[in-house]
Amino acid sequence: MTFQLSVLDRSRTRQGREPGEALRDTVRFAQRAEALGYHRFWVSEHHSVPGVAGSAPTVLAAAVAAATVRIRVGTGGVMLPNHRTLVVAEQFGVLESLFPGRIDMGLGRSVGFTDGIRRALGTDKDAMGDFGAQLRELEAYFTGQDVPYPGVHARPAEGLRVPAFVLANEAGADVAAGAGAALVIGGLNGEAAMLGAIERYRAAFRPSVWWDRPYVVVAGSVAVAATREEARRLLIPEAWALARSRTRGVFPALRPAEEVEALDMSEREREYFEAGMRGHVYGTEGEVAEALGALVRRTGADEVLVTTSTYDRKALLDSYARLAAVAIG
Repeated sequence: MTFQLSVLDRSRTRQGREPGEALRDTVRFAQRAEALGYHRFWVSEHHSVPGVAGSAPTVLAAAVAAATVRIRVGTGGVMLPNHRTLVVAEQFGVLESLFPGRIDMGLGRSVGFTDGIRRALGTDKDAMGDFGAQLRELEAYFTGQDVPYPGVHARPAEGLRVPAFVLANEAGADVAAGAGAALVIGGLNGEAAMLGAIERYRAAFRPSVWWDRPYVVVAGSVAVAATREEARRLLIPEAWALARSRTRGVFPALRPAEEVEALDMSEREREYFEAGMRGHVYGTEGEVAEALGALVRRTGADEVLVTTSTYDRKALLDSYARLAAVAIG
């Protein structure tokens, strides 16, 4: 298979364990991913979510970059509506200056999960509509041209090249094209809508200081184990957390798969749980290699960004090792 393979880790917390442990696990995981040959290691941004410890992605990215040597490090992503664009430029300028040639700037347009979180962040749902303008402003701070505030310069970002990636759904592909950013699009099944979005992105791409050609990353959940059933069980803890978030409004820490299987779920919980178990690539090494190869052929993707969350960290690391063995060699 001729494509890059990368990792997105969300620093998921586990039942009975402290958030700090999840963050330290992320740093150790990055070191393991580097040893296995993965191309990038990204961290995410979530606020006031019990099940996710990663709330400050540029801070965590700095810790990951300091603990590794070769692997590219970035964010998947920094949510621009939650931040002042000048500060984002400065943060990535600092990261790139400290770890030259290894930093990626993954950007998204999501805002807080609840009204209270959005108020605490000083934003609202309407802020998502300003994402395209924020991307243009961010580019200006890196080029030093047409900056929105005369005399204001992003130090040390100005003049640096930090590749920008836009985390997008089908509609957001047009924003990524207009910004001249790489496209990161979710979904590992190659649905018609996703394929259409990728085609539009490539057709409308505008070269920028970040990229001179279209670059497509498809992202999603992948689980690999000795048997297909073992791989499927790796998906259970995250599917249950998703079901709880949909029915209780809180995204919880991960629970062991056997505890989830023993639960007496309500009809509504069962419905969301089963939905959470769909749309992933899982199986043995051979099955997953075949599925990812077909995905890349359908989409023409340059890269696959894998995210996997499960309670059992040993099984999680084994999954990534098995995947690397067949996709990286």
